[in-house]
Amino acid sequence: MEPLTSQHADLVVEGGRLITPTGVHDGAVVIRNGRIDALLDAGAPLPDGPRLSAHGRYVLPGLIDSHVHFRTPGMEYKETWEHGSRAALAGGVTSVIDMPNTRPPSLDARSVQDKAALITGHSRVDYRFHMGADPDHPEVLADLDPDIATSAKIFMAGHHTAPVVFREAHQLEAAFAAAAHGGIRLVLHAEDQHVFDLLDAGHDEPGSYGEYEPHRPRTGGIVAVANVVQLVRRFGTKTHVLHVSSAEETDLLVAAAAEGLPISFEVTGHHLSFTDADTAARGPRTRLSPAIRGTRDQDRLWRAVLEGEASTLGSDHAPHTVEEKNRPPSDAPPGLPGVQELATAVWTGMLARGVRPDDAAAHLARLMGEGPARLFQLPGKGRLVVGADADLALLDPARRWQFSANHVESLCGWSAYEGWTFTGRFTTVVTSGRVAWDLHEGVSGEPTGRWLPAAIPPSPVPVAPLASPGRMEVTR
Repeated sequence: MEPLTSQHADLVVEGGRLITPTGVHDGAVVIRNGRIDALLDAGAPLPDGPRLSAHGRYVLPGLIDSHVHFRTPGMEYKETWEHGSRAALAGGVTSVIDMPNTRPPSLDARSVQDKAALITGHSRVDYRFHMGADPDHPEVLADLDPDIATSAKIFMAGHHTAPVVFREAHQLEAAFAAAAHGGIRLVLHAEDQHVFDLLDAGHDEPGSYGEYEPHRPRTGGIVAVANVVQLVRRFGTKTHVLHVSSAEETDLLVAAAAEGLPISFEVTGHHLSFTDADTAARGPRTRLSPAIRGTRDQDRLWRAVLEGEASTLGSDHAPHTVEEKNRPPSDAPPGLPGVQELATAVWTGMLARGVRPDDAAAHLARLMGEGPARLFQLPGKGRLVVGADADLALLDPARRWQFSANHVESLCGWSAYEGWTFTGRFTTVVTSGRVAWDLHEGVSGEPTGRWLPAAIPPSPVPVAPLASPGRMEVTR
């Protein structure tokens, strides 16, 4: 039999620091047929084939952003899949899950299929969809084909792009019951519309951005999360709470998970990067829903990230045009781009908080790799292991650089992070075994992103450690 090291590889990524489920190791990644074929220790013989140097860089699994709004169909003037997927690659992201609040919204299997048909041939990253839950047709969730969607989005409060809102208790109960029957994971914008209606009855619309956070206070999120916990306890529905914004919500969700309830939550890069003082000073660029809150809340969210309480990091990439964002405070839409900035902003924040680079890299791999891949059933994604899809993100961990509008790949052309000095920069991104983006060359090749199939992951099994020098892990 031909020696393994003489077998030709499609690509060898050599000299990097590999972020694997068993730890952080110096070594090389051997790629064949679009998959990771072997992981080698530093010093092991390498097979023939094209080389990609990763010296001085971390080799992460291609990152997953499980919360993007790429605006197709109906709002392509804000964002397109070509631009959004370019932004994703520049941020180390190789797979995304898109939200349903488009025009028309994706509220059933046919609308999801119609959206997919529009995207085919235009995405540079792989993708799936969160279908929208419809309060008038909760029964759809009881018999949803997992190849259409394994998750459904519920809006418990309205905003500029929310297509439908679950206002009443019986609507939520019906959706939780149907999703539990169908094995669908609910993803929630968890703010209580009745709380906001009550507060709005005695107050005018905000006249300044300093008034925005008090206009949409933490009360709405706390009430909604407490209600969600009770529904999960009652129905056993798998539930993931999006863009958690306050310390109190975080504490409730951590306690519910500790009780054994199937509930998890996401933290956004925006809530980790900004506070309400930024919104008061900078206005629409950091107007978000749920609102960005105070330093105490930001510190609690960071603790959830670093102590393993949060399950995913999401960008909530939601671009709007400059003209829309410059409307008066009462009418400017919430949301900001972020798929490009997410991992780099969080990396910068972790280092600023004294996290060791190896540990910071492991946090990114968990929160933007293994976590979303497990929750949303993305086979072959999110882990640097033999047999996985050959999606890799190479990160220069210490490079300092200033982010400007010239770096923005999103169609909207602006970023809340303009002027930030980041530490760490992605230099090369590989998708399905080929270089899809390079810092100096930009994107390469045609858009080949695909609608990912779903698969229920098998029970976790121990992952073999990296082979000793001279030996390989090899798929048969």
